[in-house]
Amino acid sequence: MEKFAKPAVGAIIEKEIDGEKFILVQERQKEDGGKENGMLEIPAGKIREYENVFEALRREVKEETGLIITKINGEECSVQSCINGNKVISFQPYCVTQNLSGAYSLILNTFLCEADGVLAETTDETQNIHWEKADFILDMLKANPDRFFLMHVNALKKYFKIL
Repeated sequence: MEKFAKPAVGAIIEKEIDGEKFILVQERQKEDGGKENGMLEIPAGKIREYENVFEALRREVKEETGLIITKINGEECSVQSCINGNKVISFQPYCVTQNLSGAYSLILNTFLCEADGVLAETTDETQNIHWEKADFILDMLKANPDRFFLMHVNALKKYFKIL
C-alpha cells in the first residue's frame, strides 16, 4: 500500500530580554518516542485534515507550551481563496524540512513566531519547556546537533545562518 508524508508545523519562538535574544525549547517526551525522547526540540506537530496551517501552529504551541502565539511572521502575506466551493490557502513558511528516512515521513513547515503567556510545566508530549539564550542554542547546535530532534536542526541552522 502506498504511504504519504504527513504535513506538520513548527515554531521558532523568539523573545528579547534586556537586549538579549531567547528561543523557546523543550525536551521531547512522547509515549512511543524511544531514543528521541529527551532531545531538544521546538514546538511542533501534525496538521489535522482541512485545518488552516496557522490555526494548527497556534493549537500545537498552546498544547505543548501553554503559550498563545501573538505573531507569525508571514501570516499577513498568506492568501486564501474559495474556488468552486473549496477553500484554499497559500503561505510561505520560514523553512520547510522533509525527512527522507526514519520512523515516519514528515514535511515540516517551520515559522518564526512570538508568543505570550505562562509556560506549562509539562505536557503529554514535552517536558522542561524553557527559554534558552540564543547564543547557547547556537553553540550547542554547532557542537552537538544530534542533541536536537532531527526535523528541527536545519531550520535552526538557517535561523543562525550556519547552513
